[in-house]
Amino acid sequence: MTWESSEGEWAGDHQVGGDHYRQLSPQPWDVIAAWRLGFFSGNVIKYVARHREKGGVEDLRKARHYLDKLIELQSVDELDGCE
Repeated sequence: MTWESSEGEWAGDHQVGGDHYRQLSPQPWDVIAAWRLGFFSGNVIKYVARHREKGGVEDLRKARHYLDKLIELQSVDELDGCE
């Protein structure tokens, strides 16, 4: 059994809002899904991957922001394990 959207095409067949991801191979969401990354890690991958084609340094700052949050959460998890 295969799945297609209600429009009869795969989600990866088109991109809403530009083509900055379509130019990448593999596309960030395929990497995020294959590696089973969570929200924060996935956003780091997404913003780093697209920064040259879309947002430049601003996208790198966004990636760093998500990475900072991921480090914060990981640090709390590690501290919780020590109690």
